[in-house]
Amino acid sequence: MKFRILCVLLLFGLTACAQIPNKEGVEETGESTEQEEISQLNLPKQELTAPILFDFLVGETALQRGNLDIAVNRYIKLAKTTRDPRIAKRASEIALHAGNPYAAEQATTMWVELEPDSVDARQTIAALLVNLGKLDAARPHLEKLLASEKDGVGNAFMQLNQLLSRNPNKAATLQLIQQLAQPYKDLPEIHFSISQAAWFANQHQLALEEMQRALALRPGWEIAAVHNGRILQRTSNSDASAFYHDYLKKYPAANEVRIAYTRVLINDDRTDLAREQLQLLLDKNPEDPEVMLAIGLLATEMGDFDITETSFKKALSLGYKDPNAIHFHLGQIYEETKRPDIAMESYQMVKSGPRYLPAQIRYADLLASKGYLNEAREHLQKLPAANDQQAAHLILAEAQILRRTRAHQEVFNLLNDGLKKLPDYPELLYDRALAADKLGKFTVLEQDLRKLIQLKPDNAHAYNALGYSLAERGNQLPEALKLIRKAVELSPEDPYIMDSLGWVYYRMGNFTEGLNYLNLAFAARPDPEIAAHLGEVLWMQGAKEDAKNIWRFALEKDPDNEVLIETLQRFIKKKVVD
Repeated sequence: MKFRILCVLLLFGLTACAQIPNKEGVEETGESTEQEEISQLNLPKQELTAPILFDFLVGETALQRGNLDIAVNRYIKLAKTTRDPRIAKRASEIALHAGNPYAAEQATTMWVELEPDSVDARQTIAALLVNLGKLDAARPHLEKLLASEKDGVGNAFMQLNQLLSRNPNKAATLQLIQQLAQPYKDLPEIHFSISQAAWFANQHQLALEEMQRALALRPGWEIAAVHNGRILQRTSNSDASAFYHDYLKKYPAANEVRIAYTRVLINDDRTDLAREQLQLLLDKNPEDPEVMLAIGLLATEMGDFDITETSFKKALSLGYKDPNAIHFHLGQIYEETKRPDIAMESYQMVKSGPRYLPAQIRYADLLASKGYLNEAREHLQKLPAANDQQAAHLILAEAQILRRTRAHQEVFNLLNDGLKKLPDYPELLYDRALAADKLGKFTVLEQDLRKLIQLKPDNAHAYNALGYSLAERGNQLPEALKLIRKAVELSPEDPYIMDSLGWVYYRMGNFTEGLNYLNLAFAARPDPEIAAHLGEVLWMQGAKEDAKNIWRFALEKDPDNEVLIETLQRFIKKKVVD
């Protein structure tokens, strides 16, 4: 028996596991007849009365018409009236489909009560309670499910661990897994699960101890070895490297471990040893397309694009299961090595799957860079969008192409039209605000960014953009400082936000504080716009030669940057620094 509670992970916003009738009223289900049957002995002796029939007809009619709230309420009422487990199951399915967690909890609780031996019922209630964060309530159901697995409890625990890992309370999740694990301490999967829960709960020493116990019980367990090395790597690359090295002496065919070892060597800049491991992978697995892909990706991390290209092409020739992924990766390599024509051909070879749209966007971008702007836009406009998110990404991609030609009014119009179709879409609001800034439409900019902050109060870039705009115009400087400080709080390592903080201090006349933050921002990312700001503050403090040196460096990187050029024209009156 499979441990199938993972299906309910997809509740509320994704795909539920409930079986709901199609338009013709025929129930679509993949369950076997044996699984669906409920013992007649457990069914109540309930007469079909007129009120029950009425509620049933109202519920089914509401369901067919998409009135899910009415359908849920009627079926829960029917379950309470009839005490029929089939009705309770149906109520649970409809509540899950409607994305109503509290109605689903009520219905599934009745289902378990009426059919206590049903594995489906317990799987559903357990997963639902975990999703709701009610771990204590979920525990007895999970214990019964694990006990029913018998010889399959190890695999069941691994699947259960995936379910529980999504709970935001990591400490409580670790405690629950440790409690559930008590009767099964001789199984390596149990220690693996505790280790992962401990890792997510930031108890790294416990994570290491439990993973080592898992390996002691099953020494050749490759996935446990990979995770053990990752835990070690958190504190010491050399410890992780030594562990992988020793493990591979005992288990030289452990490809996943060798791949993890190679990545550690790359991170440690031990490229010669990394190349040796790549060659060993190639020698031991010359006909394995999965290994060829892994070699290519590792070589990319090393910047060895010749090996990458060769490995990716070999993976294709060996029949790698997802050729679209290979063609997409090859396109990226061709772009990196300045071969745009071949990159475009490779992107066009991506025919389906999650990389289809990104590949077509890259194709259009390269087409525009060759001067075929109208053709690039037409290509994007003809692409099918499966949902609002894809439609928004296509609009944003087209706006980016236009933005590079400095067609700011066209960018604004495009985003304006996009927001008519997709009102309040966060990314479109943010991009239109940037376009409005270029056109001096500051009222639109403020409206869009303030709305975005309402929609996404944790969006650091929205606070930063609004604060920077206010600071740049010298308006409402105290509010600008407050907004940018909030952005720093949300994203403290972002150099662009640090730049904005320095800039607002400069605008407020605090040159010293402004210079401190601008120096930090420039050290983290020597961007031309940050250089423009840093140079201006240095100039105003009398350090004109330092300012010129900063600007000269930035000009070499980006001679066409608008902010940098405008700054130079104000202070030096010409584009090139003497």
